[in-house]
Amino acid sequence: MLNTTLQRAPIQILEDKLRHKQAVIGVIGLGYVGLPICIAAAEAGSMVLGFDVDPAKPDALVRGKSYLKHIPDDRIRSLLSENRFDATTNFDRLSEPDALLICVPTPLDAHLDPDLSFVVATGEQIAPRLRRGQIVILESTTYPGTTFEVLRPILETSGLVCDRDFYLAFSPEREDPGNLEFSTSRIPKVIGADSADASNLAAILYDQFVPRTVVVSSSATAEAVKLTENIFRAVNIALVNELKLVYGAMGVDVWEVIEAAKSKPFGYMPFYPGPGLGGHCIPIDPFYLTWKAREYGVATKFIELAGQINSSMPQHIVNELAGALDRASGRGLSRSRILVAGVAYKKNVDDTRESPALRMIELLEARGAQVRFYDPFVSVLPDSREHKSLSGRRSEIWDPVRLVDYDAVLIATDHDDVDYAALASNAKLIVDTRNACRRAGVTSSNVVLA
Repeated sequence: MLNTTLQRAPIQILEDKLRHKQAVIGVIGLGYVGLPICIAAAEAGSMVLGFDVDPAKPDALVRGKSYLKHIPDDRIRSLLSENRFDATTNFDRLSEPDALLICVPTPLDAHLDPDLSFVVATGEQIAPRLRRGQIVILESTTYPGTTFEVLRPILETSGLVCDRDFYLAFSPEREDPGNLEFSTSRIPKVIGADSADASNLAAILYDQFVPRTVVVSSSATAEAVKLTENIFRAVNIALVNELKLVYGAMGVDVWEVIEAAKSKPFGYMPFYPGPGLGGHCIPIDPFYLTWKAREYGVATKFIELAGQINSSMPQHIVNELAGALDRASGRGLSRSRILVAGVAYKKNVDDTRESPALRMIELLEARGAQVRFYDPFVSVLPDSREHKSLSGRRSEIWDPVRLVDYDAVLIATDHDDVDYAALASNAKLIVDTRNACRRAGVTSSNVVLA
């Protein structure tokens, strides 16, 4: 009985700290996922310590500066003034927090296989600093089994035993940058762990700053929940992209079809076509499941077909633009001047990760076009291993009068801050992949839906 009491003492201490907001929460990775979690937890009353390998992020944060447009500086400054937030590159401080939340990238490699190098490296940083009574929670999107099969063995190289000395769970991020209706503190949190103690501790932690926690039976189940959410979107977007091609060949406006279909109050949910998928989740996550499914000899034909359709859209849009130019002026893409309006992967954010606009710029330039871009949220294209030739390019300054200098404007992202009326009045030709002009009330003969 004495040994059992001693073994449970760390969990009791941790539970009490979490319940009374006396626990220090550590967040590893201060990007589009990690920083909002830091803010949500700190604003709810917890002390938060953020970690990042990029010194520019902690340096900015400790000076009260936000590098994410949808997070204002004053929220950072308020937390700093109340001593509830700090940020560092010093991973020796990983032993300080009572809870460690891992929010690092999980990209694909060149062969579309999962790249868990950031998760593995983070686990290897934590292991020598892990102490009894801590809980580690992976938030990075990944395939079912990663938390138990990959992260747990790395952490146990510390000599500590999972679910006895420390606790481990998975809780997938559900961030939607730029969504003012659903911020971190307003989105329910799914939690999965492989012990009742770990599930309970994780739920107590997140209950402090989210509206509701949804506990599932295992970490693998929680990992599958995240993949299911994003695969659902990827497949349905692929469906409407294919319908756009079919209906377009028939002379039917897919946007009108969707608007009418969504009047049905049951059995239908609107999705919208576009130039391809972007962001850190939807273009990538389905391939995590297809990769893991091969281990079990299961084919994921439906998911892979959706991926093929979505990844083909940039080429389709470029072909549509070439055809529109030919019809409007009798000239092709070669030596044409093209302005791409919007390079962020979605409206009203500054995130260009996996943006189809970047792929379209490359395809246009490969066909001899001279391409510039304008984006009110992206002043400079960041370094990218996928689009190295575009790194450092700067946005054009908005000047409606100069639009006439371009043979065509390609609307790739439908930011609200763009004056679509001025665009239509001054551009020679607009190829609109988002139905942005019509939604802004602009109808003009020089606007072509693609």
